Amino acid sequence: MTARSLNSTALKQQERMEQWTLLGLAIPAIFVILLVVIIPVGWLFYLSFIGDNGQFTLEHYQKMVEYKSYYRVFLNTFKVSILTTLICIVIGYPMAYFLAQLPARWAGFFMLAVLLPFWTSLLVRTYAWLVLLQRKGILNEFAMDIGLWEKPVKLVHNLTGTLIGMAHIMLPFLVLPLYNAMKKIDRDLMQASANLGASPAKSFWQIYFPLSLPGMVAGSLIVFVLCLGFYVTPAVLGGGRVVMVATQITSILENQFNWGAASSLGVVLLIATVLVLIIAGRVFKLDTALFGKG
Repeated sequence: MTARSLNSTALKQQERMEQWTLLGLAIPAIFVILLVVIIPVGWLFYLSFIGDNGQFTLEHYQKMVEYKSYYRVFLNTFKVSILTTLICIVIGYPMAYFLAQLPARWAGFFMLAVLLPFWTSLLVRTYAWLVLLQRKGILNEFAMDIGLWEKPVKLVHNLTGTLIGMAHIMLPFLVLPLYNAMKKIDRDLMQASANLGASPAKSFWQIYFPLSLPGMVAGSLIVFVLCLGFYVTPAVLGGGRVVMVATQITSILENQFNWGAASSLGVVLLIATVLVLIIAGRVFKLDTALFGKG
């Protein structure tokens, strides 16, 4: 056996040992994923196919096809999620742009204000908005004092209040990836564009905006997917009038204690979310948007 073949065999053995070592190190993480994700999701799928008599059935999925109420719930869920994402883009893009133009020290200070809501409980923030937006709340009283409107405007227990609360909670999830993408944009590109005769608006739309688009796509997807499973804010600020899938699942469990029907709703929402991510991955190339790979 030649020295080259011996070296090749030794390298293969070393590579095999490294692979087994990496697998051994990954076993705890695999176990946690199996315990926390795979088994619960598998159990969810199992329950969705079990009827009241304990036998295999498709009745829960048939009801979703037959009854229009389920269609309205899913339509409302996607509508609220899309509107919340659009509101976050409209507010978050100028905010991230402002932060990206600041010196690092000042950007860190203002970023602290963006992250501040994370230090407060989601339930506390939601009820704070309820206090602010109710008919005798601070916002209505202030608006009437300055003559903005004469009678209290209904801002809670409807879609308006739900969107305000959800946009406030979701905004940091858009700003953070967008700010990260904007900080990576070379400012010399804008200066070079200006030197070549382009106006500031043209430089922004043709250079800056396309380069910031991956961050906006990543942040928008995070916001949209998180909104699909929202429960607390629609339940509190929607007042039962904004019914999303999560609130519908809770209602089924509280009123009917039907785990099969509730599980089938969760399964359909999970599949819809995965399909959205797959389509977005094909259209926007998520590997580029999330990890900056070409």
